[in-house]
Amino acid sequence: MFQPAPETPDFSGEQTAAWEAIAERLASHGVELETGTTSPQTEHTAPGEVVAVTGKAGSGKTMLLARLATRLKEIGLAAVTGDYEPKRRTRRSFAILAPTNKAAGVLRNLRVPATTIHRIVYTPVYDPEYQQVADWLEGERKTRPQVEGMTGAALDRAEMFYKAHGSVPGALAAAGVRGADFITGWIRRKDPLDIALVDEASMIDAERLDDLKEIFGLIVLFGDPAQLAPISSRGEMIFESLPAPRRHHLARIHRQAADNPILDLAHALGDPELEFEAFEDMVRAAARDDDRVRIASRADAGLMRESPILVWRNKTRIRLIKAFRAAHQIPDEELVRGEPLICDGLELPLKQRKLRFDLEARGLVKGAQAKYLGPGRKPGFARVDIAGTDEPAISVASIIQIERPDDEEPLLIIAARSGAVFLHGAATTIHKAQGSQWPTVQVFAPDLNAAAWAGQVEAGISLWKRLAYVAITRAQEELVWVTRYMISRPEEPLGGAGDGE
Repeated sequence: MFQPAPETPDFSGEQTAAWEAIAERLASHGVELETGTTSPQTEHTAPGEVVAVTGKAGSGKTMLLARLATRLKEIGLAAVTGDYEPKRRTRRSFAILAPTNKAAGVLRNLRVPATTIHRIVYTPVYDPEYQQVADWLEGERKTRPQVEGMTGAALDRAEMFYKAHGSVPGALAAAGVRGADFITGWIRRKDPLDIALVDEASMIDAERLDDLKEIFGLIVLFGDPAQLAPISSRGEMIFESLPAPRRHHLARIHRQAADNPILDLAHALGDPELEFEAFEDMVRAAARDDDRVRIASRADAGLMRESPILVWRNKTRIRLIKAFRAAHQIPDEELVRGEPLICDGLELPLKQRKLRFDLEARGLVKGAQAKYLGPGRKPGFARVDIAGTDEPAISVASIIQIERPDDEEPLLIIAARSGAVFLHGAATTIHKAQGSQWPTVQVFAPDLNAAAWAGQVEAGISLWKRLAYVAITRAQEELVWVTRYMISRPEEPLGGAGDGE
């Protein structure tokens, strides 16, 4: 069916040029954005084609990505969300991907159906009974299924939820079916997919891109060249090695981002002559003129349980975590409900590959943020709420350790033989914060000053400027510039309202 092309009156000239370039590549893969027509997907031969859209914060990358997603859906492509796929896909498809759950959550908050790369590399296996319901919700099955134990009213609830939210697991949950009942496991993908739009591409290394090129025929990367490159990539981002015709840069700051003091500060860092002292003066001037920027002489311990304070040095992170726990009067060898955690990876034997797939697909990947809710159902297990996912609290075998400034070895609070490894999450490094955003962000300025004194340079840019840029642009609404090694007393204790369930 003919679909009219979208009007783009609010696109800048650069955005329009990028849109047209991407439209040309999509057309070569059988998807016509202008006419709304598609041809059947050709057999995928790896590696897939890669193009990139780059630009600093506020240049309109996310707007362009969201418009593309909307247009692809308008012309009939199915969105691959990672929580369910029909066994017999008959439609062209696209996936909106991000490296972490937090980054995907930022897009979902903008009503963009994003999922993580892990959720695409690993796919769920459904129980055959509930597969019928999933196929029916997705339109792959025409007749209403009959499943033992599911009433007509339950199917009505599932259908209503799916129409509103587009999530098969959410629809089944609305019908009263637990995830453990309908997902029997996770497997590494073998079958190819179609088109991928990948946000936060500065976080992706060459190995991860190779995985995507094996799966997708066309990959469109969206990345910020001013951010920090993956540690393993020696300062180079994956889109920087693409030939010039495959890279489309957005230099103009879009008008929706204008008059934002946080973004003004971020873009000021592009001045090669700017020194740290002059930049901090700019932060103070912004704080005098706009309440979206604040100067604080001490860190806010209450805010640190909702969003970590961002630092450069690991020793600073450990010191601030100790100060946070002392401010909340938490005994050294205890963990209390509501304490923030960050997953530092999974320590599982090879024979537990299926468990690894399951945990990674559910959001427990390195860098995932969580909240401790209490002991789990077995010794060595903990109940945690994973940020940026729709998963309810899960019970998982855990290794939870608290690092302390004067101890070489961390204190083990919970020590399963194997499982998810957690560090405390009241403070985190700017590297690990990349891809995440919070309404209010505290940045520990003395660490950025230390990075400036160190004089390190990454890809021709002073490291302190890259660190400051990433830290500042994590703030959605308010930036707090913390100037001293001090911490405030929290107004509410941990374990109170808002800490978990």
